[in-house]
Amino acid sequence: MAPFSIFPGLGGFSSRQFRMVQVWIDIHRDELMADRELAVAGEEPFRIAPLQ
Repeated sequence: MAPFSIFPGLGGFSSRQFRMVQVWIDIHRDELMADRELAVAGEEPFRIAPLQ
């Protein structure tokens, strides 16, 4: 799993929130990778549903 970060001093995640983000990443891994490829190619990425 690729790491994610929050800029120092601008806030943070609780342990529960951190785990929820990890779950969301696991659920949407293929979509995230496809959107990354679009962004690298200079194209608009698709919207990805939030964690419900």
